[in-house]
Amino acid sequence: MSKKVTQIVEELVIPILSEMQLELVDIEYVKEGQNWFLRVFIDSENGIDIEECGIVSEKLGEQLDEIDPIQHNYFLEVSSPGAERPLKKEKDFVNSIGKNVYIKTYEPVDGAKEFEGELTGFNGTVVTISMKVKTRTRVLEIPYDKVASARLAIAFH
Repeated sequence: MSKKVTQIVEELVIPILSEMQLELVDIEYVKEGQNWFLRVFIDSENGIDIEECGIVSEKLGEQLDEIDPIQHNYFLEVSSPGAERPLKKEKDFVNSIGKNVYIKTYEPVDGAKEFEGELTGFNGTVVTISMKVKTRTRVLEIPYDKVASARLAIAFH
């Protein structure tokens, strides 16, 4: 099969989610111990409930059974990304402006590779965050192409 499993699943699940006015956050296809897991993370502006996850799982499962892109046994899980949802796409960054984020970079930026603070801006090439350092606030610009991973972070005050 020339296409990756995650690409095939994305092509199958997008129409289902569009019809239900839901959004695809991420797809993981991973082996944990002896078992394979296909995880589909979905969300909406109002959040996700278990019933919506069940409907998406059922519809996606039927389509996967039809085309059978995975030759071995696996577990299909459809769920919400949770409070610390990953920021994968540019629009995720734009939609998260004003929220607390945790960012890891591929290489040090200003002497560090991990940052947590309020996402204050994103222009497509630079992520701007405002971080509390002891008693002062520091604004840092991180080149978007140096971001290895990013997610929403729960702020404890």
